[in-house]
Amino acid sequence: MSTALTDLSPYPIVQAPMAGGASCPVLAAAVSEAGGLGYLAAGYKTADGMYQEIQQLRGLTDRPFGVNLFMPQPDCADASAVAVYAQQLAGEAAWYGTPLGDPDSGRDDGYEAKLAILIDDPVPVVSFTFGCPSRDVLDAFSRVGTATVVTVTTPEEAQAAQWAGADAVCVQGIEAGGHQGTHRDDPERDGSGVGLLALVAQVRETVQLPIIAAGGLMRGSQIAAVLAAGAQAAQLGTAFLVCPESGANPLHKQAMTNPLFVRTELTRAFSGRPARGLVNRFMREHGRYAPAAYPQVHYLTGGIRKAAAKAGDAQAMSLWAGQGHRLSRELPAGQLVEVLAAELDVAKAALGLRSAP
Repeated sequence: MSTALTDLSPYPIVQAPMAGGASCPVLAAAVSEAGGLGYLAAGYKTADGMYQEIQQLRGLTDRPFGVNLFMPQPDCADASAVAVYAQQLAGEAAWYGTPLGDPDSGRDDGYEAKLAILIDDPVPVVSFTFGCPSRDVLDAFSRVGTATVVTVTTPEEAQAAQWAGADAVCVQGIEAGGHQGTHRDDPERDGSGVGLLALVAQVRETVQLPIIAAGGLMRGSQIAAVLAAGAQAAQLGTAFLVCPESGANPLHKQAMTNPLFVRTELTRAFSGRPARGLVNRFMREHGRYAPAAYPQVHYLTGGIRKAAAKAGDAQAMSLWAGQGHRLSRELPAGQLVEVLAAELDVAKAALGLRSAP
């Protein structure tokens, strides 16, 4: 990472901002206190909800942390395709005894209000997913001392982030759990993403920005591999999802190593945007029919997902997970950071790389 970003944490270990509840102040504080960089996920939060979580986190640690925002999406969804998908999900809604959600309820996620709060009361790092902000936005954060990171999935997206003035890019490989952070949701690209190590090398040869590597990383040896490939830090989500401090549903945590869930796939079934999760019944039955309509499908399926969780039925929950989910370790977040750092030092010694402090 750049000098300013490198100074934020002793270890090159970043806890991914997992929207939907897994990332929370307690988890982010534990990671930052242990020497990593903790993150809050504001993508599905209201502006006030984001502010309250920031205040809570500041009460738990004085270490640096980050906040992640979702970029607003163009309103180009096919309303008729969403309506057809809603008809297909009618049986699910009846089974779980809940109405389908309003697909247009999340049209305004308060993005501008969140920006105003973060510029008025700065945090150390702000990252962006699903697109790249304008230079004016990134310059505004630079003026208040906030480092900015843009999630990218191609060298072209990394180049756009560099042109806009981002301080770093988070390079997301196809192995990553949760939503693919593509800047443009193109159905023709579904499943065509590049593996993390190859993508890091491609981005490194395209831009001069520091790289944070993300995608299926679960062990210190894997962190060493992406550092050797040219990254300055590694971002891990699934690895921290099962920690006791994580706000993820217990069923979601248990599913990571449950033999019923043996593989992951990219699907639009739950949100309308490609996201990697454990293959369950809902994904198998509805994934092929889900339209490219985010966030409309996300809000449409919200009631079903919540009702399934309440009923203890993981087969209709969005069980986001990276390809390395079977390597999950149920350790306290701070201990996990320490274990990863120790593994990283061993791997670095084997590779002849300089050890972390």
